[in-house]
Amino acid sequence: MPTYSYRCKSCGHTFDAFHSMSAEPLKICPVETCNSPVEKLLGTGAGMIFKGGGFYETDYKKKSGNPD
Repeated sequence: MPTYSYRCKSCGHTFDAFHSMSAEPLKICPVETCNSPVEKLLGTGAGMIFKGGGFYETDYKKKSGNPD
């Protein structure tokens, strides 16, 4: 499951939420005294992780020799 970053539009509080891609995005700031709407931030994520069969070490190796 991915981690999403959010920022409150009112107080500026930033936080991360861990939920599935099909889950409804968060809409309200978790700070008790705020309760304002939040916006989902664009993030880089954790990157791709290749695990399991079908991925070979030689598929992604740098080529040896002259870099012409």
